[in-house]
Amino acid sequence: MTKKLKIILALFFLFICIAIPALYFSGRPLPTEKKLSLYDGITYRRKVHTEPRLWIAHIITIDLHTDGISFLVTPPDDRKSDTPLNARTTTTFLRDYNLQIAVNGGEFSPWHSNSFLDYYPHVGDPVAPTGFAASRGKKYSEGNRPVLYISKDNVATFEKPSGKIYNAISGSHMLIVEGEPIEGLDSEIPAPRTALGVDFGPDRLVIVVVDGRQPFYSEGATLTQLADLMIEYGVYTAMNMDGGGSSTLVIENERGKSEVLNSPIDSHIPGRERPVANHLGVYVEQ
Repeated sequence: MTKKLKIILALFFLFICIAIPALYFSGRPLPTEKKLSLYDGITYRRKVHTEPRLWIAHIITIDLHTDGISFLVTPPDDRKSDTPLNARTTTTFLRDYNLQIAVNGGEFSPWHSNSFLDYYPHVGDPVAPTGFAASRGKKYSEGNRPVLYISKDNVATFEKPSGKIYNAISGSHMLIVEGEPIEGLDSEIPAPRTALGVDFGPDRLVIVVVDGRQPFYSEGATLTQLADLMIEYGVYTAMNMDGGGSSTLVIENERGKSEVLNSPIDSHIPGRERPVANHLGVYVEQ
């Protein structure tokens, strides 16, 4: 091997060593603590945990009594079908409906993810949420799952709707009831997570998204850790939403552009958003 070839190979190896980590970490928020006011009555926090592993949580708290705030669950694309929604990413949902905040919703079907090339749904594919769902008075899915109801005047409840059903979205199971974690929550498996909760009033809605499955950045939280974190932020009742590659939190930033606050991971690719069935969105009058 000539000296010139050795130099070329060495430079190529150095490039790979720099390029791969740069690609892996590109586009992700810095793993540092952060707190800021997004809008009147809405606060965002990024919390970094180092024990018992590295995991990053994104917490949005919304004062439900703040003027100019309203909510939207993804409307149906075809109310007469068994698959009433066309899959879209959370960013697309935010853009399509001119929202200021959006988070992924509950579990859905059909779904599979065998590889980067073999997965379902793609954007626009028909899907159905698992559990009850309604968007501004239009009911389009049934099921026996925990449900968060949000009335037209922003009363958020889990047990039953306040008056006529307006917005409703289902989770997989409850995390917290009457300020206490549900017994038997998993305390061993860290993963990306999404959860919705309310405080005692309820006066505040709390959205939590945890990054996971990303070594050296965030490995994820167990369900026990997720519940404990929400209690730390005053949550009295909460349910777990779809997690894993679905967990995504997006805002409209000060430049009017969509900005993903967390680091989603779909098909093992950091920063890649998964198309999902429904979402919860927030409008803020400005």
